[in-house]
Amino acid sequence: AIEEIKEKMKTVKHKILVLSGKGGVGKSTFSAHLAHGLAEDENTQVALLDIDICGPSIPKIMGLEGEQVHQSGSGWSPVYVEDNLGVMSVGFLLSSPDDAVIWRGPKKNGMIKQFLRDVDWGEVDYLIVDTPPGTSDEHLSVVQYLTAARIDGAVLITTPQEVSLQDVRKEINFCYKVKLPIIGVVENMSGFICPNCKKESQIFPPTTGGAAAMCQDMNVPLLGRVPLDPHIGSRSCLHGHYSCHSLFKEKPETGRRAARWLSVHKGIQEFCNLHQSKEENLMSS
Repeated sequence: AIEEIKEKMKTVKHKILVLSGKGGVGKSTFSAHLAHGLAEDENTQVALLDIDICGPSIPKIMGLEGEQVHQSGSGWSPVYVEDNLGVMSVGFLLSSPDDAVIWRGPKKNGMIKQFLRDVDWGEVDYLIVDTPPGTSDEHLSVVQYLTAARIDGAVLITTPQEVSLQDVRKEINFCYKVKLPIIGVVENMSGFICPNCKKESQIFPPTTGGAAAMCQDMNVPLLGRVPLDPHIGSRSCLHGHYSCHSLFKEKPETGRRAARWLSVHKGIQEFCNLHQSKEENLMSS
């Protein structure tokens, strides 16, 4: 299976895992925004793979609930949000979004293998893999299957408070143990921007120094801090993928909310480009 997946992934330039030690820190929302942000360039082909088998939220966030996966001669066809943005999730295989997926590790492993081997992504510039919280079956499976195909690295999502940071430290150690490069850490929900007065307040106080202190202690890059923004939450809940898309379509005078997201995306792209250059140099030497 590993060799089959390696062959399948030859058409995918960059592979990015989005991890979080703690649930509820906005990992899937970040994955959706990253996918939409990269797809703003119409010449960039983006794929978003949701391997949170028991709690797939990507179909809801992307406004794709009720969509079906179709089989073709070349494999499963992703569900497309835009011409250059395809999505795959176990949520598309359920008869109802309320259905519980009650699977043990081997069945989860088999589903992830199918996603990586049987989905017909085509030529893709970025494959973003949204994972469940923790360091368990899904994480081991995706790292095992993609290692031979060369993963660019992982983006780790946290919130400022210590209860989240202590689990992200475990995630960082997981990356070290499985030799998964760390692109960097994003501190999500880092302050709250009031929609009326535009002032920023701390909802989750960084009592131990937040992500910045943790990154310094553990020698990993901090990609940026993203504040809580009612604009994102309300649009996500009410209009599916509209929030992700509209965030990058705002006018300059109202687009300051997108600036921190864009800075994070730029850091990820720069890491991937550097990683690609290193790989090409190794292959040519």
